[in-house]
Formats: sequence, structure tokens, C-alpha cells
Amino acid sequence: MQLTLSYPGVASTTFRVPVSLPENYSEAGIASYYAHKYQGRLTANGERFDMYAITAAHKTLPFDTRVRVFNVNNGRSVVVRINDRGPFIEGRIIDLSYSAFAHIADHEQGLADVVLEIL
Repeated sequence: MQLTLSYPGVASTTFRVPVSLPENYSEAGIASYYAHKYQGRLTANGERFDMYAITAAHKTLPFDTRVRVFNVNNGRSVVVRINDRGPFIEGRIIDLSYSAFAHIADHEQGLADVVLEIL
């Protein structure tokens, strides 16, 4: 299935969204977080963004997928629910809500090396 997203100030992007996920799916890369600027705005699945909820944005994982996010530098992890699309910055694989990021890293770092595991 294909999905095309348009956000103000961001070029339209088309993603291939898997209908089903392969067993033992995992992904490694960089996580970031989003917060105050997006508080209360609609997410891609129609919910209002809540920076204090334990949610995340991913480019292709189906909405409501539960993902364990491991910080490879400190061993901390958090389980999030995918409810939005993004991140839209090259090299990043997941955007965590403010609270979800706080579970695995310090906000002042802004980025974390992570491994994602589908639950």
C-alpha cells in the first residue's frame, strides 16, 4: 500500500506502508523527539498529539503498532505506539514523543542511537 503525506513547509512524500510485518522485524538508527511545537495538533492517524503520551512517529509502520525502542548507549528502553508519520529528516528512523524520549535519553542530547523491535 502507498501513502502520500503533505505537511506545510515539507515536500510531499510517498511511502510504501507494509500490509503485514515480517516476523522478527527490527531496525537500527537515530531517534529524535518532538514536543511543544506540535502539542495539540492532529497526528497522521487523526489523534491530537500529546507530548506526554508514550507515542511515536514512523515513516512506514502501521498505526497502533507497538514498538520497543532500545537506546544502545545506555540500555534503557520504552514501548511506544505508532500514531503519526515521520521523521522527515534524513537519517532518523523514529520521532518519539517528549515523554517517550525521556524514558531512554536526556532531552538535551536531542538524538539517540536506537534499535526498534516490533512487539
